[in-house]
Amino acid sequence: MTDRLLPNPIGLNAELYAHWGRGELRLQRCDDCSTWRHPPRYLCANCGSPRFTWALSEGRGRVFSWTITHRAVDPAFEPPYAIVVAELAEGPRLVGSLAGIELGELALDLPVTVELEPMSDTIALVTFRPQSS
Repeated sequence: MTDRLLPNPIGLNAELYAHWGRGELRLQRCDDCSTWRHPPRYLCANCGSPRFTWALSEGRGRVFSWTITHRAVDPAFEPPYAIVVAELAEGPRLVGSLAGIELGELALDLPVTVELEPMSDTIALVTFRPQSS
């Protein structure tokens, strides 16, 4: 489906990508203290519980940080391009590519929406787009 470099997930990461591959932005949420967590882990960093649910995120957040790459690492990307860290409304931070905005328009706290780009039957990757008003 793509020439893009893709992860080869195992364990909890494979479960995460499987949800994303179905178009569902699901992240772990602790069953005992309700803390959202990402990346996936076996124990809650807040309370230590091993119990969690793959909860559906609303997929909205704000730009927390970014980097602009000027030298191609992945042949699917034409430099310059931005890789963004966005903090979701639920709290976790996700890393993804950027679409729908010029690089010079990037700003801290820019409202963004997560889109899941299907890459295969079992993997989708995160792309951020500015939220429409």
